[in-house]
Amino acid sequence: MKKVLGRVDIIDFPELHLSNIDVKIDTGAYTSAIHCSKIREEDGKLYCVFESKGHPNFTGKAVTFENFSLTDVKSSNGYKENRYKIKTTAIFFGKTYKINLTLSTRDDMKFPVLIGRQFLRKKFLVDVDLENQSFNYTSK
Repeated sequence: MKKVLGRVDIIDFPELHLSNIDVKIDTGAYTSAIHCSKIREEDGKLYCVFESKGHPNFTGKAVTFENFSLTDVKSSNGYKENRYKIKTTAIFFGKTYKINLTLSTRDDMKFPVLIGRQFLRKKFLVDVDLENQSFNYTSK
């Protein structure tokens, strides 16, 4: 049976050293995206810093990725952008899931992470009247 998520939640990304991160569940988005600053590729590795003035739980910790790719992402205004994509884990309802995230500058956005359909399908239903279903479940 699929778990029900609300329109927003608070989750952890253990491999990225990020806890209690605000996420927006976005059924209009295909891919999932995370805010990342100072992205650089060097010697076949991707270096990224997860820090943000508006999101204090972004620790400023630098993370190195050995496995990454580039992908085209079309934004809601139709603009196509080539972004880095990483594979990591996210915890929903106390369970660890694999997730693909594109790296994007979301400093000006209310939510540093968008969770899109590619991740949600076959796992979750979304009820827009609800909030923080996973967070409230795990803190019980």
